[in-house]
Amino acid sequence: FLLFSSSIYHPPTRHSSGSSSLFLVIAPRPLTGKHCVSPSITADFTTMVTSPYCPEYAPFFGFLGAALALVFGNMGAAYGTWKSALGLATIAKLPRHKVQTELVMKAIMPVILSGVCGIFGLIIAVIISSGMAAPSEGTKTTYSLYTGYAHLGAGLTVGLSNLASGLAIGMCGLCGVQDSARQPKLYIGMVLIWSFGSALGLYGLIVALIIAVKSADGICDCIVVDGAIQCEY
Repeated sequence: FLLFSSSIYHPPTRHSSGSSSLFLVIAPRPLTGKHCVSPSITADFTTMVTSPYCPEYAPFFGFLGAALALVFGNMGAAYGTWKSALGLATIAKLPRHKVQTELVMKAIMPVILSGVCGIFGLIIAVIISSGMAAPSEGTKTTYSLYTGYAHLGAGLTVGLSNLASGLAIGMCGLCGVQDSARQPKLYIGMVLIWSFGSALGLYGLIVALIIAVKSADGICDCIVVDGAIQCEY
């Protein structure tokens, strides 16, 4: 309620004083509805309520997983290529009659296996990126924390696995190319070592594929009502 007072002057009489007070009481219209919010605004507000499982920062984990998958995979590929190329370059120190085209092509194998590490990271990064969708105007996000954590785990799995694979292939490639160039009988053994080193990245790719496709359908429809989470599946 609003209360106003003002002084009004009256001519002095026998039974009255020189001034009197006037009090005006204004009563507003009673409140209706929910906090005087129009039905259209209330409906819009209700549709924009987000689920605790699908906050606005959830896509951050998915993008981070895609970035780590590609970055760590390329780091392993770069290191393996660098070390293997150094071993390949040492063939130039051998006598000319021992340097053959077949030997050079065999020495490129660790370089190829190192490049596969980056390809594995690229595959998971593309899968994660394709599974992310931005919310359209006026709709809720459909990307949950569950999916974000799954994509982050998949990215770390394939990225770190291929980083370790690249380190193994690089060191074995450096020594293996040099030694197999001096003694060709060692080449078969070095191929097995390079293959098992490359298998580390393949293991990470398989597990990352399984994790990356994990999803929780309908989890973004869960909202908090009176302190309890209610889901509409």
